Amino acid sequence: MSAGRGSPRLALFAYGSLVSADSASATFERPVPTPVPARLQGWRRRWSQVRDNLAVEKTFARSDNGEVPRHVLGLTIEPSGEERRAPNGALLELSDEELLRLDVRELRYDRIEVGPIAGFDRVFAYRAKPAQRAPQPPPGAVVIAAYVARVEAAFAALGDDQLRLYRETTGPPPVEVIDAVLVRDRIPPGNPRHW
Repeated sequence: MSAGRGSPRLALFAYGSLVSADSASATFERPVPTPVPARLQGWRRRWSQVRDNLAVEKTFARSDNGEVPRHVLGLTIEPSGEERRAPNGALLELSDEELLRLDVRELRYDRIEVGPIAGFDRVFAYRAKPAQRAPQPPPGAVVIAAYVARVEAAFAALGDDQLRLYRETTGPPPVEVIDAVLVRDRIPPGNPRHW
């Protein structure tokens, strides 16, 4: 919610867990209206964001045997010239202050401007920082099942066609998907604790 008449309208292009109104509301600390579906031309979505599960603000263990995987993958966007790969997502209107909250949540990502889209003057997205990108998954990397479930549920809430398009433009995780439990927590406010 951009402040003041005549101020530019700001939006986030959400392409993963922030498509979920509940997830965005927890970060913005306000109810988020139904997201507006959109696509981001010139980009693609991949399972190529990696975090060191042993060294970051939240550490997860496998719920079946307690083993702590070294690396966890998440979604990011990368430049692409393939129009058919353009990720679908949701536009969420927000304020400058809410962008700062997102910067705290998305600490492994850089905020980038991706243009005016659908009546919004400035649209931002988050792309994995160079040190957090993994073109190929590290050995033993995993994806947390709660993250997969949250993202798919968010796209399903936008409509069956949006879930189908999400799956077509993303593909399945390239590594094992595990049920996990949080075993260490130094998580900033507004950052999810489930993945």
